[in-house]
Amino acid sequence: MNNLVLFEEKQVRRVWNEADQKWYFAVQDVIEILTGSADIKQYVKKLKSRDPELSSNWGTICTLVEMTAADGKRRKIQSANIEGLLRLIQSIPSPKAEPFKRWLAKVGYERLQEIENPELASQRMREIYRQKGYSEAWIEKRMRGIAVRDELTDEWKKRGVREQTEYAILTAEISRATFGMTPKEYRDHKALTQPGDNLRDHMTDLELIFTMLGEASTTEIARNTDARGFPKNKQAAREGGKVAGNARKELEKKSGRKVSTKKNFKEIPESRRRLRDAQKDDQL
Repeated sequence: MNNLVLFEEKQVRRVWNEADQKWYFAVQDVIEILTGSADIKQYVKKLKSRDPELSSNWGTICTLVEMTAADGKRRKIQSANIEGLLRLIQSIPSPKAEPFKRWLAKVGYERLQEIENPELASQRMREIYRQKGYSEAWIEKRMRGIAVRDELTDEWKKRGVREQTEYAILTAEISRATFGMTPKEYRDHKALTQPGDNLRDHMTDLELIFTMLGEASTTEIARNTDARGFPKNKQAAREGGKVAGNARKELEKKSGRKVSTKKNFKEIPESRRRLRDAQKDDQL
């Protein structure tokens, strides 16, 4: 959402939904910013009359979410997550909406390119991490971790595990057995307070390695035992995490240092940033 800078002109009310792990934005605030309309209800009526498809799916795109109103009271107002918000913006004929539409067109084009050549998605992700200041060694582990995670979730899907809620429960089982903490507890351990903070983006090299070991072990156990359904895969998750957990404990015993740290990458160290900039200068 960093590309959607027009929202910075005025505060848009939003709330984080723990159930589906998404932000929900006040539709009224967004429409007011993009159109300058003084009568949002009337504008929405005209908008839906011009776009029958939007009108027929309005209840899916917009949902009632409790937020704080201008008078300080809590009320349920029409809200949309990012996907719904972008669909809404597509139907708004306003100069201020044009940058959003151009951005959507660019993203859509990039996704089509990635379908034809999946390697492009990996390259773009690597570049994002480089721009943030991560080291090449860390990026390689992070990318490998993503591949290991994808392999695991593909296996879960084939074995009858339902996405989102059950995936989250199984992931927590692996993490607890590997590190002695669920992902939520791990986020607290690293003082990650923003909902958008990705725990794995704040892990050290060793933390990423043991995360991969736990998930790769779970995949292997699920396959070898032909685990079917949630209960069997939950057991596989515990056993896979235990493999990584035992390895972690053995390393900690030999090295005398804890693998799980409070270190995070909220701010890339200045020294690393200077090194990155120097490397860029050398390439010019």
